[in-house]
Amino acid sequence: MRPERMKLPAIVGILAGSGLGLLAWSQTWFAVTLVDGAAAAGATTLEVGGATASPAIAALALAGLALAGALAIAGPLIRIVLGLLAAVLGGCLVLAASLSSAAPVASVSGAVAEATGVAGAESTAGLIASVTATAWPVVAIVGGVLVVLAGVLVVATGRAWPTSRRYGGGARLAADGTATVATSDRAVDDWDGLSRGDDPTEDTDPEPGAETRDTDADDATDPSEPTR
Repeated sequence: MRPERMKLPAIVGILAGSGLGLLAWSQTWFAVTLVDGAAAAGATTLEVGGATASPAIAALALAGLALAGALAIAGPLIRIVLGLLAAVLGGCLVLAASLSSAAPVASVSGAVAEATGVAGAESTAGLIASVTATAWPVVAIVGGVLVVLAGVLVVATGRAWPTSRRYGGGARLAADGTATVATSDRAVDDWDGLSRGDDPTEDTDPEPGAETRDTDADDATDPSEPTR
């Protein structure tokens, strides 16, 4: 596809990746089985969500959603900066989810300490019989990769995207090189004139020769009048 048509895919990619990260953060990441008698309430299985296992995911995903909104109205140079930021945010999403998946016991230690009343990483690790990961950490990683790719796409093609009216100006060049005003700008001028009491239907720039024709018509003698 042409670079100027990459605006929508890039923005959708950032939105989709950030949305996946936020969705994964709200789900269960690990199922923890405790040793017998470890929990005071007698429970032997805990479900640990992404909010506990990797709390930074939510902030990174929300930042990605806000960045996509800013990218929709940004100028050419700001797009490059936002594309770089998107790539960094996506990388941080991948890193946060990967660290949690690589060290599941450390990720669930807070939930285990709350359930058992035992503090300390080594102490809580001794109370864990097994930890089973769900697919949601992988979903968060996929979302981060998607944001990275979208950010790279923005950096590569952002300068070629169509410029919005906010940055494009109201003047256009006609075929003969003269400056013309966009239709929307003329509509605003007509509305302002109507507010001042002017009639927008009046032609303020008459045709060349129109005044001369009117003068000649006034000077002509009406043939129907009697000659004196």
